[in-house]
Amino acid sequence: MSHTAHIPSHRKPRRSASKMALRAGVAGGVLSTLAVAGAAGTANAAEPVTETVELPTLTADLSAQIAQSADATQQTADSYEARAQQEAAAAKAAKQAAKDQKAAEKKAEAIKKAKAEAEAKRKAAAERAARSTERTTLSTSSAPSGGSSANQGSNSSASDSSNVSAPSSGSVSAVISFLRAQVGDAYVMGGTGPNSWDCSGLVQAAFKQANINLPRTSQAQSTAGTPVSLSNVQVGDILYWGGAGSAYHVGVYIGGGKYLDAANPSKGVVIQDLSGYPASGAVRVL
Repeated sequence: MSHTAHIPSHRKPRRSASKMALRAGVAGGVLSTLAVAGAAGTANAAEPVTETVELPTLTADLSAQIAQSADATQQTADSYEARAQQEAAAAKAAKQAAKDQKAAEKKAEAIKKAKAEAEAKRKAAAERAARSTERTTLSTSSAPSGGSSANQGSNSSASDSSNVSAPSSGSVSAVISFLRAQVGDAYVMGGTGPNSWDCSGLVQAAFKQANINLPRTSQAQSTAGTPVSLSNVQVGDILYWGGAGSAYHVGVYIGGGKYLDAANPSKGVVIQDLSGYPASGAVRVL
């Protein structure tokens, strides 16, 4: 026996064949993997991969469809524009028509007004002529009288009343006829008929027969019409005593220098002569 046999050997123990084969296989696999990876990396480095998107090819049909769509869009736009132009033209025409209609109505109204004014003037002239004729007739039919008593006035009114024409609405004769019919009625302060009167109440009622509404008091009646001088007084004019606007008595001129009034409680409604009791002024409402 060797003298070193008892000393453990420093040499590595031998590996078994199976272990060595296993290790060799693992190493070979690793090397194979690395080789493949390296080859792939080399290939990738040599030829970089890029992504390519293929565009669709425009065929004849697709081109026609696109052209048709563009034409349709243009036609729609043209249609909208044409419609907008038509609507604008229609609105302008309607506005002009309304303006023309308004001008025509205004012109027609002016013509109508002018005709109405001409007719009113014609009627007024005819009424003035008729009243002038009535005043002339009524004035000449009144018999002259120098007295101013109530009895003389009553006798005169009785003889003159038959000469007055039948009253007509809106005429002087309607006023005079009404006044003559009240001769002999009583005078009562504030009286407005039918059988008793004061001076302004009688005058107001008389002119109502001619469709004229006079104010109630003597003061207001003295300024109710157009002032006329006593030298130009006509039948149907209102006579007043006192100042215009402050008159204390009124009567109506009936022609022939006479007037009719509700005089006072002692006389009642009578016809009197102006020479015996001259008026202060006169106004004309007819």
